[in-house]
Amino acid sequence: MTSWPVISLVTFLPLVGAGFILASWLLAGKREDAVAKRNARFVALWTTVITFLISLTLYFGFDPTNAGFQFVENRPLAGGLFSYHVGVDGISMPFVILTTFLMPFCILASWETIEERVQEYMIAFLVLEALMVGVFVSLDIVLFYVFFEAGLIPMFLIIGIWGGARRVYASFKFFLYTLLGSVLMLLAMMAMFWNAGTTDIVKLLAHDFPKDMQTWLWLAFFASFAVKMPMWPVHTWLPDAHVEAPTAGSVILAGILLKMGGYGFLRFSLPMFPDASVYFSSLVFALSAIAIVYTSLVAMMQEDMKKLIAYSSVAHMGFVTMGIFALNEQGIQGAVFQMISHGLVSGALFLCVGVVYDRMHTRDIAAYGGLVQRMPVYAFAFMVFTMANVGLPGTSGFIGEFLTLAGTFKVSTWTAFFATSGVVLSAAYALWLYRRVIFGPLERPALMGMRDIDSREMALLLPLVVLVIYFGVYPSPIFDVTTASVNALIADVVKSVGPIATTAVTAGAPAAAH
Repeated sequence: MTSWPVISLVTFLPLVGAGFILASWLLAGKREDAVAKRNARFVALWTTVITFLISLTLYFGFDPTNAGFQFVENRPLAGGLFSYHVGVDGISMPFVILTTFLMPFCILASWETIEERVQEYMIAFLVLEALMVGVFVSLDIVLFYVFFEAGLIPMFLIIGIWGGARRVYASFKFFLYTLLGSVLMLLAMMAMFWNAGTTDIVKLLAHDFPKDMQTWLWLAFFASFAVKMPMWPVHTWLPDAHVEAPTAGSVILAGILLKMGGYGFLRFSLPMFPDASVYFSSLVFALSAIAIVYTSLVAMMQEDMKKLIAYSSVAHMGFVTMGIFALNEQGIQGAVFQMISHGLVSGALFLCVGVVYDRMHTRDIAAYGGLVQRMPVYAFAFMVFTMANVGLPGTSGFIGEFLTLAGTFKVSTWTAFFATSGVVLSAAYALWLYRRVIFGPLERPALMGMRDIDSREMALLLPLVVLVIYFGVYPSPIFDVTTASVNALIADVVKSVGPIATTAVTAGAPAAAH
């Protein structure tokens, strides 16, 4: 399997599907009849399913004892100025699998709800899949930046064309926030090239950037990744984008696009700018604690289901940044696991909102109540995802939160304390949402005829229920893959920063390294 160009297949196969839909649509004179729409849906679905199956070869052919990059492809471009250099390690590979896994769910979730411009919608999602996978497999900063920024375009269109009433405002806000944050990253990449003489990420990981330069490079990358996560206080684009996006758009936004910021910290900030990462760790801890507590409080005040889950996502990403900059194995392993778990859980929660929205065409929490009497199977699935969102032991949500808190506690007791209060708050808003929607008397006439989930919706929710419980009970399939790369990352940071950083990473507070 390693002789195949597996990564290129996984990255560009969605573009083949998109090209097929586009060609068929143009040859048919841009026809929008039922047959053309059905064909576009099936092409998109089978393309994403086949892409996922091929991506599994990355997992089953992966050597978990090797901390380096595997399945590498490297071809010079532009006269050797940069290269098509791709590969995966134990940190990036789980995100590739998560991306390809969630995409068929997005197509199925849009099967009946998207009726206008179906071919263009499916093309946008397939192009988006290729660009998202490209971000996680890129081993050249030029390639990374192209994929990272180009991914904004299909998501901008998905929100702006197929979104809700305020879709144009939300799409432009999403685009401008993320684009402006990335301008500084582009300048930093240019400075890195001038200093190191290469755009190759593998070589840049081995390059020793001057300490003063690290500070500015770290801040430039932080501007981009903090918006992408998003971290407080640059998170305000996310609730608007989630509320206005179609259901599948919200799934992929929460499930994958938010993870690019955390992945960027692990791929660039920590290994390339270790001194700056230690120096700014207290800042990240402060912003993470504020995000966890503040956005949890804001979530408790929401009346829109999507907006509540969106603010919950910001709070959970606070655990991720906190764990990453704890700079120890528990923190970083927990952060990676939390991102994978959150991709499953938050995506599932948005799918649950989409199920009832398709029936009632409202996301107002007050419009529901007593659904367990009409939709018991739906109520069970929603309960599993709610418990995972809270971090109940036995679900995937517990593993990530516990490890990030344990890792942070070793370096900053106060940060861990405030973050733990966020766990309590998450239970408050999540259980409040569940009680209002599922329990209580069935009083509203519009809810009397609500039908339980059908076979398509069962196919959407059942695999996610199984995985959330499976990874909560048996997280080894993820940890086995990530351990070697995470340990190598920590060792590189400790080696670069020196004995003071060793104390900060393993026992003391990061402030001691300042």
